[in-house]
Amino acid sequence: MGFCINDLKNKEVINVTDGKRLGFVSDIEVDVCDARLLSIVLPGEGGLFSHAPDIKIPWACIQHIGEDLILVCVKDLTPYRG
Repeated sequence: MGFCINDLKNKEVINVTDGKRLGFVSDIEVDVCDARLLSIVLPGEGGLFSHAPDIKIPWACIQHIGEDLILVCVKDLTPYRG
């Protein structure tokens, strides 16, 4: 797969379980020892400037990374206070 990590921030995340638009990637979580991506992080409800906790989506839940969006399959969204 040929993409730059910064390219993820330009893609909208859609949950295929309910079709909900979750927002855009604001950060990533990386295991530096194994050099692998663990999860993507999205701003909480209300966007970048809200006080809601961010949402962490495990890398294993990503179904497809397209040109404009990322499809994920998540039943429960985990608040993330990284």
